[in-house]
Amino acid sequence: MTSNDFNERKKRVFVDMDGVLVDFESGLAQVSEEVKKEYEGRLDEIPGLFGLMKPMPGAIEAVHKLQKHYDLFILSTAPWKNHSSWSDKVKWVTQYLDDVFHKRMVITHRKDLCQGDYLIDDRGKNGTSEFSGEWIEFGSDKFPDWNSVLIYLGVEKK
Repeated sequence: MTSNDFNERKKRVFVDMDGVLVDFESGLAQVSEEVKKEYEGRLDEIPGLFGLMKPMPGAIEAVHKLQKHYDLFILSTAPWKNHSSWSDKVKWVTQYLDDVFHKRMVITHRKDLCQGDYLIDDRGKNGTSEFSGEWIEFGSDKFPDWNSVLIYLGVEKK
């Protein structure tokens, strides 16, 4: 690696799944009321739930655009007591975004342990608010949607 290669390194962007790439509510809409009642207060523990979810509006197109300019990885947390959630998340990525995130997925409960330039996440939990790079709070007033994130990261124009 030459010094020029190091200077031209693409900035690393981590992207959360739930509420950023994946529409959690779209998965719940496919679950019976009986199952929802059984898992009340812990809906993220419903087996198979994470494989049912649809992409967030604009997410698929956005990551394809970001991929041209940034070194992208998924950085997600899977509910500890929902053993299928881990494999469901891989299944979802394989179905919708394998061309972007093939073997570029980190599942952890400590996002602050990963090093990168940006983390696009909707919540400050699991180490997000302690992340050493910049946290782009998806769904906030500043970043309400994917278009606002793309503009901020210089991929789209206003």
